[in-house]
Amino acid sequence: MSTVAILGAQWGDEGKGKVVDRFAQQAEMVIRFQGGNNAGHTVINDRGTFALHLIPSGIFNPSVDNILGPGTVINPPSLIEEITELQSSSDLSFDRFWIAERAHVVMPYHIALDAAEEAQRGELAQGTTLRGIGPAYADKSARSGIRIGDLLDANHLQTWLPAVLEPKNRLLEHGYGVKPYDPQALIDQALAWGEQLAPHIVDTLPIVDRALSNGLRILLEGQLGVMRDLDWGHYPYVTSSSPSAAGACAGAGIAPRSLDQVWGVAKAFTSSVGEGPFPTEIHDETADHLRETGGGEYGASTGRPRRCGWFDAVAVRTAACLSGIDRLALTKIDCLDALSVIKVAVAYTVDGSRVELAPDTRQLEKAEPIYEEFPGWKTSTAGTTRFEDLPPNAQSYIQAISEITGVSIGLLGTGQHRNDAIVLEHPFSAP
Repeated sequence: MSTVAILGAQWGDEGKGKVVDRFAQQAEMVIRFQGGNNAGHTVINDRGTFALHLIPSGIFNPSVDNILGPGTVINPPSLIEEITELQSSSDLSFDRFWIAERAHVVMPYHIALDAAEEAQRGELAQGTTLRGIGPAYADKSARSGIRIGDLLDANHLQTWLPAVLEPKNRLLEHGYGVKPYDPQALIDQALAWGEQLAPHIVDTLPIVDRALSNGLRILLEGQLGVMRDLDWGHYPYVTSSSPSAAGACAGAGIAPRSLDQVWGVAKAFTSSVGEGPFPTEIHDETADHLRETGGGEYGASTGRPRRCGWFDAVAVRTAACLSGIDRLALTKIDCLDALSVIKVAVAYTVDGSRVELAPDTRQLEKAEPIYEEFPGWKTSTAGTTRFEDLPPNAQSYIQAISEITGVSIGLLGTGQHRNDAIVLEHPFSAP
């Protein structure tokens, strides 16, 4: 396989960073295709522990071209800070790090609007990360955004930025009572960002097209999960982009027919950050145990505690349906080691009917999970690297997940480190 998309098959926080970091050792290009610094990927390898917010997880392989695709939205100060921190804490090179000139910029007024709008929603708050992601994507769709390439064009900014800022300032000042932004100050700030990022800003389409023509091994790295998809997630508790396979192609600049394989990443249980229906959520000591094991279930970007629940096969089955998932990477098996009984939601009941694919939000809010129970193994699986070395009950649980979701499992995560994994199948080569 030459071009492989790695997506979240749940609500996000599934362990995509670890999987991409592992597979990027054999890749030649990694492309982040959507999202911004609203969600992070935690990577633990021989260099240390890293929380990546915008930088692709392939940055740890010096032979890889790492690209922020045109489907992303980029907060320049956050990106510059992330680059600086990575360079100061390790010997990482950014000589092969590229930013698509077509990617959109998260401006300071986007962040201000995000906070003001979320505060005004009150009890209807959506649990946004307050990073300005939604307003930036809204401007992109409304054709009033600032793109990364614009940061290199002073003449364009002098004309364009005041025009798009004027209605934002009116809304901030008169709608929310927030101090308006000075256009020239923002222009100066934007040009300074452009000067710092200029060595990395390019037209990525020829780079990606050349890689495809030469048969290079390409990973497309998603953010969040398919259940947060703008169209198919639980609206309005969704992100503002598409974390699906379709979104991967559009956001990276790759034709759908060039996508060879899709991997979905799912935890052996389920977690979610933010508001919205979560059918398998649990609130007892088991939830506390899951939240605190495996490094802790807290958002890599926000630090917010994640809501935890049993494995939701309906969600993963839906993600597989929407994105054509070929293989699952099932992470955090070791977090279940201490449990006596483990549950899997094989379907929902909604108004007395059995449902096997996730319904729309109003129906999901009424969904009751139908559980199948499995015996725990009460034995440590941490660091296990061979399937046959897993306890029999763990093997049975994993095989059941594959059968219930209808997707073969290609990787099992047994710890936080890159090497804490059982690779049953590699997208590029032998394990």
